[in-house]
Amino acid sequence: MSLGVITLLALALAITLSSVTRLNVGLLSIALAWVIGVYMAGMAAGEITSAFPVNLFLTLTGVTLLFSQARVNGTLGKVAAMALRLCRGRVGLVPILYFLLGGVLASAGPGNIATAGLLGPMAMATALRMQIPLFLMAIMVGNGANSGSLSPIAPTGIIVSGVMDSIGLGGMEVATWLYNFGAHAIVAFTAYLAFGGWKLLRRADRVTVAADAHEALDRNNVVTLLAIAGLIVGVLTLGLDIGLAAFAAAVVLSLLRAADEEAAIRGVPWGTILLVSGVTVLIGLLERTNGMEILTGLVAGVSTRETIVPLVGFLTGLVSAYSSTSGVVLPAFLPMVPGLSENLGGGLAEAIASTMNVAGHLVDVSPISTIGALCVASVATGEESRRLFNQLLAWGLSMTVVGALLCWLLF
Repeated sequence: MSLGVITLLALALAITLSSVTRLNVGLLSIALAWVIGVYMAGMAAGEITSAFPVNLFLTLTGVTLLFSQARVNGTLGKVAAMALRLCRGRVGLVPILYFLLGGVLASAGPGNIATAGLLGPMAMATALRMQIPLFLMAIMVGNGANSGSLSPIAPTGIIVSGVMDSIGLGGMEVATWLYNFGAHAIVAFTAYLAFGGWKLLRRADRVTVAADAHEALDRNNVVTLLAIAGLIVGVLTLGLDIGLAAFAAAVVLSLLRAADEEAAIRGVPWGTILLVSGVTVLIGLLERTNGMEILTGLVAGVSTRETIVPLVGFLTGLVSAYSSTSGVVLPAFLPMVPGLSENLGGGLAEAIASTMNVAGHLVDVSPISTIGALCVASVATGEESRRLFNQLLAWGLSMTVVGALLCWLLF
């Protein structure tokens, strides 16, 4: 058995375990890369560790630390609560606002999971209070958070941009973000109209906004918002390195005592960062042992130029439904893009990569994904919770097909 096949089987093992266990397969991936690389391929340990994505690690840590500070000191919560006042009690507008709020907040830097963690409990409590269908609200807030996940300054967007750049598709950051946002908007608003949105818009009653939504921004919140705004402007106009700039902004907030630094550090998603970094090490070994060529050949062998987009969309969605999209699936699948395109005659790289990015995220409102699980966990245990779990499970699995068809139409 060739080293390429062995490494490919190791990646398959990591993906499988990420789907059926709570093991952080980033750690497993590093261990597998060490054993295979050093003791089977005869590589030096330094060759294995050279694949560790130092820049990505620092970027993810800096950005997530800054927004952890914004969450700890209440800035994000107050901004979300204040935004609800814009609806002025109009029930039909509330799910729409949660979609837009999720997209804007996730795009601004926290990313989809942090945004869902912030908005999910608030959205489901609002749905219960305003008699909005829980399934409808979960779809709107979940897809809203996911719609901003591929922003160039959001954690998943940073991961994807790095991989895209490494495979020769750099410069697509804004297009990738907008494709994903558009696809989620199409799906969410179709669901809104199909699952009761029209009835909500026709409701004449108004619901008063909770008193805590009127809480004003304090000095720490203002300083935090200025730091975030400065980061965004600096990255977009001055070309600052987002990770290092985020560290600088986080240090400023700590020096000004605008946030509890220890609590913010504990709030950094270290498990996700290690997951992404570890899988990247194994992907690096896969490329060195020609395992990526073997995988690419297998997929290309059952595809044509006409079927590659829906096939890739379905496969990406199916695996993402049970595994981490940003931490496992996209880092593993995107490196196949150049080879797939070349094997099918060329000119398909952008379409295949965009399909992977969009289809992988459309399934993530499933209750076995973090975002869907947050929505279910925000509902008291009982019949409503069980029903919502079943509805979101059916929804997430249906998105494997819907995502494939939508990507086929778009790309």
